[in-house]
Amino acid sequence: MARHKKQLAAEEDEPGVDISSLIDVCFLLLIYFLVTSTIVKKEQDLDMTLPSVAPSDTPPEIRPLFIKLEANGYIYLKSDGAQEELMESDADSRDLPNLTPRLENYASAARNSSSEPLVQVYVESEARQQRVIDILNALAGTGITKVTFTDLVDPE
Repeated sequence: MARHKKQLAAEEDEPGVDISSLIDVCFLLLIYFLVTSTIVKKEQDLDMTLPSVAPSDTPPEIRPLFIKLEANGYIYLKSDGAQEELMESDADSRDLPNLTPRLENYASAARNSSSEPLVQVYVESEARQQRVIDILNALAGTGITKVTFTDLVDPE
């Protein structure tokens, strides 16, 4: 019988790990990071009015601005029967320093004539999606909310 008690005592002496405090620390860290994290504005949060399924019967009051994005990342701009003008040639730049002032001028001219600015965007099929988002961000930054995606290379 004495041997049996020694075996029971040996089993009770085995070291164990109490993980209840570890779980508490994990929950505290989770709550801390949830509370202190910031929410990044996503693309779907842009206030854009995309076209409906059926085209409108009334033509726009102001001629739309035409933006063309090529597969190599080059951005061209065309307005009021003028020739296409290369605006951005650095495909790796997320900022659009040449396009943004032109968009601001177009938006202010449209608002001065008491109409809403309208932009048509043509994107080649091999173009990077990030470049399209850069254009949409520039449009949203200048207050242009009416955007139409077109499959026509030349709106004329």
